[in-house]
Amino acid sequence: MSHLVLDGLTKRFGSFTAVEAMDLSVERGEFVSLLGPSGCGKTTTLQMIAGFVPVDSGTIRLDGSDLGPVAPNRRGLGIVFQSYALFPHMTVAENIAFGLEMRDVPRAERDARTRAAMELVGLKGFADRYPRRMSGGQQQRVALARALVIRPALLLLDEPLSNLDAKLREEMQGELRQIQRSVGTTTILVTHDQHEAMALSDRIVLMNQGRIEQIGAPDAVYDRPASAFVASFLGKTNVLRGTADGRGAVAIGDLVLALAGAGSGPVQLAVRPERLVLAEQGLGARITSRVFQGTHWLLGAESAAGPVMLMRANDGLPVPKEGEAVHLRFAPADAALLPGGVSA
Repeated sequence: MSHLVLDGLTKRFGSFTAVEAMDLSVERGEFVSLLGPSGCGKTTTLQMIAGFVPVDSGTIRLDGSDLGPVAPNRRGLGIVFQSYALFPHMTVAENIAFGLEMRDVPRAERDARTRAAMELVGLKGFADRYPRRMSGGQQQRVALARALVIRPALLLLDEPLSNLDAKLREEMQGELRQIQRSVGTTTILVTHDQHEAMALSDRIVLMNQGRIEQIGAPDAVYDRPASAFVASFLGKTNVLRGTADGRGAVAIGDLVLALAGAGSGPVQLAVRPERLVLAEQGLGARITSRVFQGTHWLLGAESAAGPVMLMRANDGLPVPKEGEAVHLRFAPADAALLPGGVSA
């Protein structure tokens, strides 16, 4: 039996449907990210799980028990908000221990668990510090420790790293994943950051307009997007127009590939920029832009199959100049066939 099950979960605000008939099963110890653009329903889903927003229809079950009639403070969930929501008049230790105090945990056990939580998140020695004297990363650690110290059945993270600068955010992603693995708490993260979702998740739930577009491991969703929306939202991608001959061959400009399941007629293929390579023959294109990004160049080009992007490693070899004619190739295994009639 799955640890957390959402069955037909639906929420409407007047005539607007925020979440529609959502089905999701999460295993114990799994780290799952709800990913999507603003307004896709991911935060509303998290708030329904937490009990902050009532469910219109469908059920939420945790270890087989229906959470519907259970008050938010009785659900036993750990929650880290985007703003951290720390008590400014309390020290680090007092903030972390607050949930234990509300649960009438004895003082000796409360102190021991608070110390252990501070060590877990790298805050040993900060017990008497107040939030106003801490950096954003340190405050984030306090909020995480406060959520974990109650030993929650489920940890809910509502864009907890969005207020950090880029470098610190990347560092905290690694720490967060390491902490989650060490304690084994089932975790649901809400984020609009594709890189964060891919770095942290066992599985990604990609949402759009209140519905799930695709569920899968980060590499599976990235390499095999189920729709043009998924392909374009999760990383950079090229959507190339081609024609299938009904016998397993697809022509993309001058490039012909063997691609099973392509059918017959117009098709669209999603190909990631890093999978396109310069070649002597293939899809003809002309370079229109060059952007240096340190480890690689991001090249833009126009082709008979549409505009394309490709990555060229910064390996010391010559890089095509703007206006230069080139040929591009990619392996059939690097192309994802998109549903017919869908455009990016």
